Amino acid sequence: MQFTSLTRRTEIGANSYVIRTGGKSIILDCGLHPVERGMAATPDYAKVPEGSVDAIIITHAHQDHIGSLPILTRREQKARVFITEATSRIGEIMLHNSSNVMARQREAEGITDYPLFTHRGIDFSKLMWMPTPVGQPYTVSGERGVGDGSEPTLEFFHAGHILGSVGVLLRSPEGKTLFYTGDVNFDRQTLMAPAKFPESDVDILVIETTRGDSPQRPDFTRGAEEERFAAAILAAFERGGSVTIPVFALGKSQEILALLWGMTQSGQLPETPIYIGGLSTKVTTAYDHFAGCEDRTHNDLHLLHEVAPYVLSGRDVETIPAKSGAIFAISSGMMTENTLSNIWARKILPDPKQSLFFVGYSDPESPAGRLRRSKPGDDIILHQDLPPVKLRCQVEEFNFSAHSSRERLLEYAVRLAPKKIVLVHGDQPAIEWFRGELGRKLPNSEVIVPIPGVAHDL
Repeated sequence: MQFTSLTRRTEIGANSYVIRTGGKSIILDCGLHPVERGMAATPDYAKVPEGSVDAIIITHAHQDHIGSLPILTRREQKARVFITEATSRIGEIMLHNSSNVMARQREAEGITDYPLFTHRGIDFSKLMWMPTPVGQPYTVSGERGVGDGSEPTLEFFHAGHILGSVGVLLRSPEGKTLFYTGDVNFDRQTLMAPAKFPESDVDILVIETTRGDSPQRPDFTRGAEEERFAAAILAAFERGGSVTIPVFALGKSQEILALLWGMTQSGQLPETPIYIGGLSTKVTTAYDHFAGCEDRTHNDLHLLHEVAPYVLSGRDVETIPAKSGAIFAISSGMMTENTLSNIWARKILPDPKQSLFFVGYSDPESPAGRLRRSKPGDDIILHQDLPPVKLRCQVEEFNFSAHSSRERLLEYAVRLAPKKIVLVHGDQPAIEWFRGELGRKLPNSEVIVPIPGVAHDL
């Protein structure tokens, strides 16, 4: 069994990995980098001989895991794409939006590579998608069950990250097992049930390390964090301002809507106008469609009906005022240039009555990442072609991450005690923390930090 990382650097970026086992090539995820532009945002598919891939496995629909799928299927037309039904529905929404965004960026920024794929290319890619249930083995050729044992098999496990997210267990014809976590959360969220992963019989663990450089406070509890969040919203309203929450359209938008709904139902918050963007609305429609799924909590909660958020357009963001006593949960979560949250920030940053709440991950080099490192009074560059904006609004951070804490991930790896552990999906400090802790707690396990583009014999 051989493992190659197709990421261009050791980081959280365009996640994609190729496994070669039993004479087959299997690609795990095919992301698009959230910050890079053009072909530099894609995995390094040149490391894989064209036409050699037998199967593609998508763990969930975030862009850093699915965003280059139409590019890959265009060159790997014999490969089946194994994907959950929920990820298929949401992924289609995200990919069509991505094509639209790239077309606009081609005009605005002169990126001649864009769009990397078209709407027709997405439709072609979908012909190769194979909706795959959780807990059911399949051979890489698409046969239900384990077949005759001559080829690798795969099986999905709920990952607790976002709707439809899974980890995947690969079994080689020689009897070796590899488990890839994808993005995982072992703790219950407001809307997502915890991950249900294998607890034994895993030889090789490929594990995400996203929060490896962020220690969990010993006294941290989700309940206490929710109370702090509600109190901060009330304080913002008392100052006569509104609350802006930059969110990912997929996952974080729905989590925040469900959290605010619960707080209103319990009396922690008054009935409050909530504004979201158009892409968040499309994704929330999919979440409502799968309200009864076993990986969701609140199985009877239909967010668009119960919360009834207002939907903002780009024109609305430029023209409506930051109303007092309102919540603006708008994307993108990293406040990428030309997104709703980036445009809206130009209104609220100079106003000390306004509040800006961060509730999840931000790439350090994104506008949100730069803003989080800033101090009151600093000049913030939100757009490279526009003047900076003075930071005077209230900025607070809350831990509602959809990724497990490093402590919980470490506990899982130690409990599993595989022969080999491959560290992925983390910036260098996060990777190094895991390497050190795993080396200390599992001295009999080999810890591998894959060099991008280099095949590692497992």
